Amino acid sequence: MGIPRTVIGLQIAPITVTIERGRLIFFARSIDQADPIYTDVSTAQAKGHRDLPVPPTFLFGMLLEGPEPFKWITELGVDLRYLLHASQSFSYYSMAYAGDSLTFFPTITDVFEKNGGALQFVSREIAVVRPDGEHVATLTEMLAVRHPELDVA
Repeated sequence: MGIPRTVIGLQIAPITVTIERGRLIFFARSIDQADPIYTDVSTAQAKGHRDLPVPPTFLFGMLLEGPEPFKWITELGVDLRYLLHASQSFSYYSMAYAGDSLTFFPTITDVFEKNGGALQFVSREIAVVRPDGEHVATLTEMLAVRHPELDVA
């Protein structure tokens, strides 16, 4: 019925992606990022970057690059119709750039419930790492899962 707390610590299959320059430009424009270091290589290099830097929040989209990005949550028995995005946060340790190959290592870090189990929360932390082991960022997300059969309202 619900997600057991025994899944805390579960490591989900990592994915490796290469950050493409065109996708960075598209993303920067779609979020109305006005700083040209995110869309013009010459400007980025003139400001001391080796290529286009990855804009804030871009890395979360890379999690969807895996072959089955929601498989981990459906394997926990979650009906995606009752899944909500509750929160996300980012901690950056070094700059990522176009052309970088990054590996994402997701781990379930918490499961808790409210309203007698009618609402469960699953927290996941994703370490983003370069091939040499340098830690680029930690992404944290919390998902809310509604269990309508337990609603007491």
